[in-house]
Amino acid sequence: MTLISCSGVGISFGATVLLKDVTFTVGQRDRWGIVGRNGAGKSSLFKILTGTLLPSGGSVARRPGLRHALLDQHRAFEGVNTVWDAAAAAWREVIALEHSIAEQAMQLNEKTPDSVLEKFGRDQERFADMGGYTFHARVDAVLQGLGFDAEESKTRAITTLSGGERGRVGLAAQLIAPAELLLLDEPTNHLDLDTTVWLQDWLKDADETVIVVSHDRAFLDVVADHILHIEGGTTESYRGGYSSFVMQRAERRLSREREVERQRKMIAKEEDYIRRNIAGVNTSQAKGRRKRLERLPRLTPPPGSPGAMSLRLEAAERGGDQVIAAKDLTVKVEDRVLVDRFTGVLRRNDVVALVGHNGAGKSTLISTLLGYRPQASGECKVGGSVSPAWFRQDLADLPLNKSIYDAIADLRPLWGRGAIQNHLGAFGFTGEEVMRDIKTLSGGERARVALAIICLQHANLLVLDEPTNHLDVESIEAVEDALDEYEGTVLLVSHDRAFLRELATRVWAFEGTKLIDFDGSFVEWEATKADRDANRARIEAAEADARKVKEKQQSKKNTATQGDDHAARRARKRSAEDAEKAASRWETRVAEIESQLADPDIYDGSSDAARRAGELDQELAKARKALDEALAAWAEASETR
Repeated sequence: MTLISCSGVGISFGATVLLKDVTFTVGQRDRWGIVGRNGAGKSSLFKILTGTLLPSGGSVARRPGLRHALLDQHRAFEGVNTVWDAAAAAWREVIALEHSIAEQAMQLNEKTPDSVLEKFGRDQERFADMGGYTFHARVDAVLQGLGFDAEESKTRAITTLSGGERGRVGLAAQLIAPAELLLLDEPTNHLDLDTTVWLQDWLKDADETVIVVSHDRAFLDVVADHILHIEGGTTESYRGGYSSFVMQRAERRLSREREVERQRKMIAKEEDYIRRNIAGVNTSQAKGRRKRLERLPRLTPPPGSPGAMSLRLEAAERGGDQVIAAKDLTVKVEDRVLVDRFTGVLRRNDVVALVGHNGAGKSTLISTLLGYRPQASGECKVGGSVSPAWFRQDLADLPLNKSIYDAIADLRPLWGRGAIQNHLGAFGFTGEEVMRDIKTLSGGERARVALAIICLQHANLLVLDEPTNHLDVESIEAVEDALDEYEGTVLLVSHDRAFLRELATRVWAFEGTKLIDFDGSFVEWEATKADRDANRARIEAAEADARKVKEKQQSKKNTATQGDDHAARRARKRSAEDAEKAASRWETRVAEIESQLADPDIYDGSSDAARRAGELDQELAKARKALDEALAAWAEASETR
């Protein structure tokens, strides 16, 4: 079933044409990812889809009565006090009806008129039809998935939230809203790695149709089954996730380039024939060919990427082998311990991914490692020949009251206007645009200014705290290429898994207050983490099953019939006790093996560790089988007591 169909849609603002000939169809339960440069028209396209903006050309057909939920990049909450109420904002009518039904129920008695009873019944039916008996569980589940405590959210004031938390509440409100179509604009901003995985799983299983604008390539690879690419003022649609889109785009581009080249050669050949024969004996044939050539539609070459960012990161000095060394480092904020006794070394040419949930203390740790704030205890040293450059997540160090041009001129006072313009042109700023004040720029434009400044510092240590948050896909790929060629050390914080998979050679991972130094790539760390999570899930499931069996047997034991003679009862009791002791011994052994498997050190990536883990898995299977047999024997003995 088609929900929305766009045919030849154009978007213009006065004489400025933003998009033209946009054609695609969204079916029920489709998952569309929209990608393109910042400012290419993605947000305007959302307005076309919702009907808040009329197209300047073409047509948009929507299924009658289609309900949509739009998440834009500017989250605001009005008329609510708590986090839970903000998340459930789209259910206000149902919540009001729920309160009305509760008040009516309190007033019912034997003398209640039939008309009141009938209204009470109708309201209950309407409440059920509107999803009143299920929305509470949906709100709780989404808030939990996005990192909030559902019960605490019912009393936590919305005014206490940080910017990132407000973004997550806004996202929760859209996921919870009763709608057939979800329109999500950069939903993974402000999400950590685990929460991003939860969101992609939620969207994969959702009944709603999803259209998402995102620069998170790994996210789009999992969620999207169609990609709409905005480029050169128009769009092209592709089937599959992001990786499939990249391959198809390259194939289409190559095919189109070949067609354009074939047509160019054919036109040149025809024009040569016309020139040679227009005044000769073959003049009629030449004139005929000229008319056909005039009517021939000219193929256009595939659009390029005008304004795509281009940067080069260079280190002025080689630097020492030990860039940052920490020994028993403890980091605190007031009385809260963020990092407890971490020992590790950041070495020259390392690209270390610093990962952890939001609020774990990544930015605070960076500030401590660089010496901007004191540690609670332990040692932290930056190498003497190390010159760091820090890309801050909040971009707080940008000179907001200066123009883009002046920000660069202050760093390079000997440069002329041409050199400054050339440098800024590599970051997508051209013409008079360079005279704009930084405070007037969007998040993506500010990020590009920050990168333009960092390129001039020639640091041999780059500390990048969420550098991709506001960048489009093309700019992220440009940063990837620059970092891949960079001959220095990188400490990288990002929730972009594709970015980390491409670059990170080591991982520092928060596990509570412990910072684990994983000597392997981000891809290897993901695999190890998945194994550990699966092991933990198996352990918890086994423990739950054992508790259920034990409770069942205990229940049977407590309700066992009495009346056997004293000697027989004593014999059965001894048999049951022996069986219980055997079960207890195997239960202890299973717990010991599971504890060894839960030890992070066993997953250090070495072949010996892998072999040991395999042996423990086999031993655990045998111990569980013996435990099951012992429990069965105990159950049988208990039943006959």
